[in-house]
Amino acid sequence: MTDETDGDPSLQQTMSVADIAEPPVTMDRLARIYVKMRDKIAELESQQEQVKDQQKVVAAAMKDMLVQAGGESIRTAHGTVTLKTSKRYYTQDWEEMHKFILEHSVPQLLEKRIAQTNMADFLEANPSLVPPGLNTMSEQTVSVTKPRK
Repeated sequence: MTDETDGDPSLQQTMSVADIAEPPVTMDRLARIYVKMRDKIAELESQQEQVKDQQKVVAAAMKDMLVQAGGESIRTAHGTVTLKTSKRYYTQDWEEMHKFILEHSVPQLLEKRIAQTNMADFLEANPSLVPPGLNTMSEQTVSVTKPRK
């Protein structure tokens, strides 16, 4: 239906299309969309975990084949499969580890990150004692919980 004067859609048609084209943005609508997105992310993460579990089975089979062959790598048409060894270090006695680090002046044995909860507790207990170079970042986030029945 067009306006006879200029060939454009009539004002009435435009208004009725606008009425149904976009529902108003409300907090309830945004919360519904957010929850649907969160559920979709959870579904995709679950699928991803299933594929990762299958990939671990395939990797174990390749590792077994490499060990059995006594090799460290095998070239295939789809890529080179390489056997790698990685080491991880850990302690069961942090108090002794801290003493060792202080005694031998080797703070580089620790990773460079601040224990967030411990720093917050320290600053709360010692508001006038702030370590030099300490930066703080605050961020507000939104959380949506399911309605209780």
